Amino acid sequence: MAGRPPSRSRVLILGGGLSGTLAAAALARHGAGADVDVDIVERYALPDTPRPRRGLPQSRHAHLLWSGGAEAIDSLLPGTMGTWLSAGAHRISIPNGMVAFSPGGWYRRCWPEAQYLVSAGRDLVDWAVRTRALALPGVRLLPEAEPVRLLGTRTRVTGAVIRYRDGTEEVREADLVIDATGRSSHAPRWLAELGIPAVPETVVDAGVTYASRRYKAPAGTAGWPVINVQSDARMAVPGSSGTVLPIEGDEWIVSLSGTRGGQPTSVESQFVEFARRLRSPLVAEFLDRAEPLGPVTVARNTANRRRHYEKSRVEGFVALGDSATALNPVYGHGMSAAAQGARALRDLASKSDITSKGFARRAQRAIGRPAAAAWLLAVGQDAAFPHAIGKKRTFADRVSARYVSRLIETACSDFTVVEALTDVIALQAGSAALAHPRVLLAALRGPRLPPLDGPALTPAEQELLLGRPAPTRSA
Repeated sequence: MAGRPPSRSRVLILGGGLSGTLAAAALARHGAGADVDVDIVERYALPDTPRPRRGLPQSRHAHLLWSGGAEAIDSLLPGTMGTWLSAGAHRISIPNGMVAFSPGGWYRRCWPEAQYLVSAGRDLVDWAVRTRALALPGVRLLPEAEPVRLLGTRTRVTGAVIRYRDGTEEVREADLVIDATGRSSHAPRWLAELGIPAVPETVVDAGVTYASRRYKAPAGTAGWPVINVQSDARMAVPGSSGTVLPIEGDEWIVSLSGTRGGQPTSVESQFVEFARRLRSPLVAEFLDRAEPLGPVTVARNTANRRRHYEKSRVEGFVALGDSATALNPVYGHGMSAAAQGARALRDLASKSDITSKGFARRAQRAIGRPAAAAWLLAVGQDAAFPHAIGKKRTFADRVSARYVSRLIETACSDFTVVEALTDVIALQAGSAALAHPRVLLAALRGPRLPPLDGPALTPAEQELLLGRPAPTRSA
């Protein structure tokens, strides 16, 4: 690698999306002992403004960043949160900034903030991270280039062969290779070609299909809440859900989803009708008053897939984000889990040389911890839907699911449980928080108030929905 001082550690990141640029931020200025040079290999040219890029079809769908992920990104790249918000992203207080219909009923909105989420278009999220990461010393982007195979032995990855757009190939050696190429990663095959034993893989697939569309938000909806109608995995029918997220540019992005046997389509005339058939027609009722801004786009590659690289003993290779743990997007944890994984990578690299023996395995374990929490949340639901493929639920899984259902029902009228559930969902606490004595006592006691008979809307929200003033429903 011409121009590289031999004393500097070399990192090669495969993939220039969110996970790849966060990995660069984690390692560029946090290596212990020696300076680090980071090359990011990206198949496509990346825009220098918040606009769509090739290779990210999911950008057309709803994305949210839970507080655990937002704070991880801001710790890696200080000021990113401010950039999002100044560009029109929304900081949504949870639970009072969300109108949500859970399997246990409608959530109240009269409580203080437990956590928050950042609601923005995916293009804006990625651009703000990418701009800051590429400005770090030692970070270099190699656009319009893609890896075609890994280099190394049965025990260590030493680099990769890169192919450029003109067809030329180049050998790039590295002390550490990070796979951030996402769900479609070819790393399992490349590692096998080096003679490295395959790692175990777990897949749970509820057959979820996403259909999304952008809308012009009606006038007077500044500070609008997230609207979320959730599926109920306890029902013996395919699950379906709908989410309305306010994003920059006075727009809403609306995503509808359905599990195997009940998926939405890309037919525009069927979009609102699918929303009307959810457990509540609330999403459709708001869309009746909004102007669509584009076509319906569909995504089907939504299986939960976990590659257990932490069980491998190969040196010099780490997988991050969807390359290691890909999650059903309906739960909104993919970006947050990747961000927390990158922060864990930074923390380890600040204490341990990336070239040291066992670094890759320790890093993979550290990355896997936040991903494991998100994995349990997703798989615990998806495995229960009819026609789900993959890991079957055990007796312990069913007992756990019953307890979580009790918590969800209780959360509709008990802030103690709302706070605990929200901390876990926002990836600010592990699942052990749900077993805290005060949470157990609240679950044993059950709901403290009668359920709401409909969504807890403000007068302004009801007026938009009904087209006339309406009495306020008690929250």
